Amino acid sequence: MATIDQIKQLRQETGVSVTECKKALEESKGDFEKAKELLRKWGKDLAGKKAGRSAGQGIVDSYVHPNKKVGVLLDIRCESDFVARLPDFRILAHEICLQIAATNPLFLNQEEIPEKTLDAEKKIYEEQLKSSGKPEKMASQIVENKIKKYKEENSLPSQLWIKDDKKTIAELINEYVAKTGENIVVNGFIRYEI
Repeated sequence: MATIDQIKQLRQETGVSVTECKKALEESKGDFEKAKELLRKWGKDLAGKKAGRSAGQGIVDSYVHPNKKVGVLLDIRCESDFVARLPDFRILAHEICLQIAATNPLFLNQEEIPEKTLDAEKKIYEEQLKSSGKPEKMASQIVENKIKKYKEENSLPSQLWIKDDKKTIAELINEYVAKTGENIVVNGFIRYEI
């Protein structure tokens, strides 16, 4: 049975509801780390269920680097004005602004990457491998892996979070979906650099 102190600590660390924290601690038989993992898993499940829901509210957030050479405008959406005003939602928006400023993603998601861009990248990689002497099948696999990496590095949701390289931006957003109980979507961003 989970103690009140365990539930309280898990709630403070995850921001998930008391009921869900209690349920996770009971299911993990009091194992704190296992309970956190369960909450993460449930958060992903919840995010999948919420993904189709309309996100018509939200905020526009901004970030200007202290050197005044890089700036970001972010349009992030949720389902209700109530969630848009929550400090957690604003923290998420700020974290995503920092991510965009630091990593300069080129695309809002992998589906937006034009085939023309991917074809151009593929040609570059194939040209690089021509003189390597690698068998054609191996070279083809290397090119495929480089294209996959290009997509991951240049698409905001699939980028590794700069503050925790074990988590992607999509996973970070899903954690906040679990906390707020609403669908959250990055609707657009602009990054300026001098």
